[in-house]
Amino acid sequence: MNRKIDPKRYQMYQKIIKIVGAVSIFISIFLIAYLIRGLNIFKEPDALAELIKNHMLIGSIVFFIVQIVQVVIPIIPGGITTVVGFMAFGPVWGFVLNYISLCIGSLILFWLVKEYGRAFILLFVDEKHLQKYERHLSSKNFERFFIFNMISPVAPADIMVMVTGLSHMSYYKFIRIILLCKPFSTIAYGYLWIYGGQWIQQFL
Repeated sequence: MNRKIDPKRYQMYQKIIKIVGAVSIFISIFLIAYLIRGLNIFKEPDALAELIKNHMLIGSIVFFIVQIVQVVIPIIPGGITTVVGFMAFGPVWGFVLNYISLCIGSLILFWLVKEYGRAFILLFVDEKHLQKYERHLSSKNFERFFIFNMISPVAPADIMVMVTGLSHMSYYKFIRIILLCKPFSTIAYGYLWIYGGQWIQQFL
């Protein structure tokens, strides 16, 4: 059952989220510029790992929390942090951190929509876009459509998680799909940007 939200408090949440969204975009642009120009990650992909090697424990904890937050508050560009995770912690530990944090974040996001319904989604997505995704809910193939989006490295995963929260999908089925699908999209997205960037750099 969806909880009711006080209208005045809801408007305050919307304003806060817009501010956080604007700040996150600015930080993301700065981070990208630093990675490309400051560390030259396309030519030296291990530069970031070398930078934090003496702070691995703290770095892992901070990154883990950031990844969960960027899923629960889907206005922070999660793709950037996923790639940073692989570059900073390597292919194995980077995958573990990304995979577990993204799964936890997705479960929290799914739960929030179950609790607050469309009102929660509309904090991040406008009505027009939400309706476009909601049309898939009535489809007999919605579950397959959701699985495909969870596997795809370029699909709007966070939005799909929220929309799925409006469906009758059980927590058990949702968790099972997330646990099975997230490894594919996480690895594909990370390596697509890391090695794709290196490939593009050869032609620049």
